[in-house]
Amino acid sequence: MIYVGGVPFQSDSSSSSQGAKILIDLMKHPILASASCVFKSIPERKISASEDSGSERVTECKWVYIFQREYATVDPNLVDLVGTDEATTCVGLVIRNHKSGMTSVGHLDSPDVVEIGLTQMLSLVADQNSDEMLEVHLVGGFDDSIAQDVSSMVSNHTKRGGFSFPLCAKIIDSLEKCNRKFHLQTLHVLENNTRQDSEGNAYPIFNGFLVQPSTGSIVPASFDGTSRCPDEVVRRIRLSASFEDTNWNGKLLETYDTKTDKFVIAPCSWTIRKLHIAMMLQNLSDAEILLTCSTSPSVEAPDFVENERRKWAYMTKHPDWRETFPLKQPRVFERTPRRWKRLLVEEDANAESNLIV
Repeated sequence: MIYVGGVPFQSDSSSSSQGAKILIDLMKHPILASASCVFKSIPERKISASEDSGSERVTECKWVYIFQREYATVDPNLVDLVGTDEATTCVGLVIRNHKSGMTSVGHLDSPDVVEIGLTQMLSLVADQNSDEMLEVHLVGGFDDSIAQDVSSMVSNHTKRGGFSFPLCAKIIDSLEKCNRKFHLQTLHVLENNTRQDSEGNAYPIFNGFLVQPSTGSIVPASFDGTSRCPDEVVRRIRLSASFEDTNWNGKLLETYDTKTDKFVIAPCSWTIRKLHIAMMLQNLSDAEILLTCSTSPSVEAPDFVENERRKWAYMTKHPDWRETFPLKQPRVFERTPRRWKRLLVEEDANAESNLIV
């Protein structure tokens, strides 16, 4: 159940598109509208692990970065900051236990992963039988819908130009139907997260955020390639590979081990078909890559195409996925004072040395 301002949120919705109607009512709530205005006024923090980037360095902090369709639950005793970016039509969901500070962040990219994903995120945030209220923030998505009325937006959510609204509606619907108490504190999505240029084209205001688990504070943020770690390229490939792996159907990708403060990248395979597709995509122009690989080609970050090309180049160089996951074991990274260090399985130690990423 959703609470706003400490009290249950009441909506007169009773239709099959309940989440959509509740979402629209929530967007009008004065407390949430005010919170979104405050969030919008916060300067975006630019995060980097490089000394030469000119951005804010996080090497003195213990941070966890989440890619698309991933989630992580962090312990404030082990982690200072957790965040994500690169969200255009995706939505970042934060669930925090204000008593323990346990904080789960998910980067949701489809309504299909919301229900199971919510269960995954809740598993370590609070005891199953607890009645305590959990803090919730939603940031991301923008007004990318072509349709103007709610019924059209819901029924046509698979069409290009209408991805954000159905995803937000599904999240709200799942929160409302869950037997937990969710104190919704930030709803910076859709029109609240939309700016327009002089020609009326819509763009997201923010593509990411940072959360401080110890305090619950959340601020807009963007990351560079040095801070999207560890194992950036492999994790990007894993997202694509997961669509052909039925083990991940409806789930968010598990990446981070809360108790050990290690990244554990589960094995994924790329088929010959995937390899052929990667080789074909490499030959496309930048504009064609945007149109083929993005739900919002006109608003992607400048490094979107480069990141896509790096994935395909890696797969072409390593056509056998078992080179990346020796013995079909996960890739495990432990934290060091300045970087993440990959831990290799014993049988693979003679072939590779520990990698600093």
